Amino acid sequence: MSKIKPSKGAPYARILGVGGYRPVRVVPNEVILEKIDSSDEWIRSRSGIETRHWANDEETVSAMSVEAAGKAIADAGIAAEQIGAVVVSTVSHFHQTPAIATEIADKLGTDRAAAFDISAGCAGFGYGLTLAKGMIVEGSAEYVLVIGVERLSDLTDLEDRATAFLFGDGAGAVVVGPSEEPHIGPTVWGSEGDKADTIKQTVSWDRFRVGDVSQLPLDSEGNVKFPAITQEGQAVFRWAVFEMAKVAQQALEAAGITADDLDVFIPHQANERIIDSMVKTLKLPAHVTVARDVRTTGNTSAASIPLAMERLLATGEAKSGDTALVIGFGAGLVYAATVVTLP
Repeated sequence: MSKIKPSKGAPYARILGVGGYRPVRVVPNEVILEKIDSSDEWIRSRSGIETRHWANDEETVSAMSVEAAGKAIADAGIAAEQIGAVVVSTVSHFHQTPAIATEIADKLGTDRAAAFDISAGCAGFGYGLTLAKGMIVEGSAEYVLVIGVERLSDLTDLEDRATAFLFGDGAGAVVVGPSEEPHIGPTVWGSEGDKADTIKQTVSWDRFRVGDVSQLPLDSEGNVKFPAITQEGQAVFRWAVFEMAKVAQQALEAAGITADDLDVFIPHQANERIIDSMVKTLKLPAHVTVARDVRTTGNTSAASIPLAMERLLATGEAKSGDTALVIGFGAGLVYAATVVTLP
């Protein structure tokens, strides 16, 4: 017989508040076209992207996270001291250690909250939300702050015609807390590591240790390129359209609902053509509001879902209590989908 006392958490969990931060600088497609042979019409037709936000020197991963998190905490109506854990999903914090979550937790004024980073690419928000739900139900935290934040402009090759126009910067955050009813459904998540090369960093950090620049990529002026994100666009598109629609459907079934029960669909904001294809495959009814934040924010990886959620609520396109399907997918290849009640 076990001597361990059973944990006592909340029966269920829910999102209580959401916040976002977009950098001040707005970058139109015309700026991207300065270094690639393309056109505004081509970029819009291929991705739906019209503008994106790029961070300045002061808009660090930490600073953007603190801004977004502060709004989420206020929206949830709790104090920072009540946060028991801070989970930050990012691929653009360039210090291997310590985790940026520890700095964010301190700047927010939490009371020694557990804090850690996760690397799950564009599915990172879904992964973090799942971890938060588990902590609350298990009883290790009453309130959990989940942040998705990226400065992907630091990892963009502006001379790469396939990706230069895709990425943006920003931070989105939610506070997850206890609930007497289920407001976060089961997560359908996973990975397909055999497809990892379809989205990857161009050069690993350790390549810079050897000092032999002849083995490193150079830009048009002969300078060594900083590592950037690259992808096989067509392969990723096909995978996202066909496989992620199946995952989204599984998330609906796991939550015990159908597409007709949805009010809102918030997919990862990677590409509007992918979004349109998923809407069609899922046969979403006309009444379902579909997030299209990608048009003005671009692909912000782990930040894209909470940023899109925050905008829908702020504009009134979605309202508190709506039932939403969220799905993230990206590098790894990894994915996570679940049904939630909007805060």
